[in-house]
Amino acid sequence: MTTGAIVAIIVAVALVILVIGSMTAMRRRQLRQRFGPEYDRVVDQMKSQRKAGSELAERERRVRSLDIHPLDETIRVKYVAEWTAIQEQFVDQPDQAVAQAGLLVTAVMNDRGYPTEDYEQILADLSVEHANTLDHYRAAHQVSLHAEDGTAATEDLRLAMLHYRALFRDLLGKPGGPQPAASVTEPDARVTDAEATSDAGAATDGRPPVPAPRSRPG
Repeated sequence: MTTGAIVAIIVAVALVILVIGSMTAMRRRQLRQRFGPEYDRVVDQMKSQRKAGSELAERERRVRSLDIHPLDETIRVKYVAEWTAIQEQFVDQPDQAVAQAGLLVTAVMNDRGYPTEDYEQILADLSVEHANTLDHYRAAHQVSLHAEDGTAATEDLRLAMLHYRALFRDLLGKPGGPQPAASVTEPDARVTDAEATSDAGAATDGRPPVPAPRSRPG
């Protein structure tokens, strides 16, 4: 084999490696952009970017196979009204309100087409389209478990409501058409400026601003 042929083979191999490396880097950037903090969490769990990429790609394939669909506007309005009733309940029965908030979030998931039987599978499925609010759900779920044992403080319960609200709003999605006469887009006067700007429930994207829970009077 001539020197020229050897050089040509080496260059071709180098180009193939470069292309593969570029495609791999691009795919990782896409996964990081789509999954946000969940990407780093999975990489840390699996101790491998390659394995994490495979896991997240499998999640994408699974979710594509599900019948995930937006909510009808009438259903969205109904759910917001239910959330308002639950947050009113929080004043006198914070533990029960958190339990009801969890059930409501699960009902919205189910109506959107997500299976809701297994907690870990719920996390995996939600991570594909709702990665930015997934940690809110994890935090709320942990408080709910403590609430069932009677060990959750009132402030923890209040934060759980805010965490549930973040995912709840995300699951509701943006309005698909004209708002109904009984509008759900008016801000709730009981939400403080700090809450409106600091927690994930603040509405700036067309979703209805879901009311935050009021704390029990001192």
